[in-house]
Amino acid sequence: MARAPSLCGVLLAAGESSRMGADKALLPWPPGQTQDTFLSTAIRLLNAFNDMVIVVAGNNEASLAPAVYATSALLVRNPVPERGQLSSLQVGLEEVLNQGRDAATIALVDRPPVAPATLRTLIAAFESAVAQEKWAVVPECQGKHGHPILAGREMIEAFLTAPESSTAREVEHANQEHIQYVAVEDPNVAMNVNTPADYASLGTKPAL
Repeated sequence: MARAPSLCGVLLAAGESSRMGADKALLPWPPGQTQDTFLSTAIRLLNAFNDMVIVVAGNNEASLAPAVYATSALLVRNPVPERGQLSSLQVGLEEVLNQGRDAATIALVDRPPVAPATLRTLIAAFESAVAQEKWAVVPECQGKHGHPILAGREMIEAFLTAPESSTAREVEHANQEHIQYVAVEDPNVAMNVNTPADYASLGTKPAL
């Protein structure tokens, strides 16, 4: 039996970007141009494969709002972003359920978006994962797990009921038997962009 999910994109963008020195969500993508950013490009990608997109902001809510609303996404604020990424994820997933959706495509704003073909591969795997009693699909490239993660209702509940002291990775590992890891040839799934040097090293070819 195939899963027929009602997917909602969740884009986590509440980080302080302290090592970058500027909000990573608003960095130009691809580098060297001024039209698009990590944020706008990621929203456009998620919009193409999801019913709607929710962006989770923190103290940067006001600076992200124009780009979010210009791309027809929904903006929600994590009131306690200092608690870490899991708290932002929980805010976003609560909104997924409030919007009547039962599955989420969870992505991070601080990295180049994956290729559309990668997301199509993950969605196809997710739609058939219910037959293997899997709750989520996680991409893997060269031995590294990454994002976007596709999470069904069971995995959403696992994230929402996790203790405040937990991390999203710990919740994933605690439910590993319910997760399907999908090998992809897209290094962006596990790319980390934390510093100006990381950003400067990126190629100039966009994912979309």
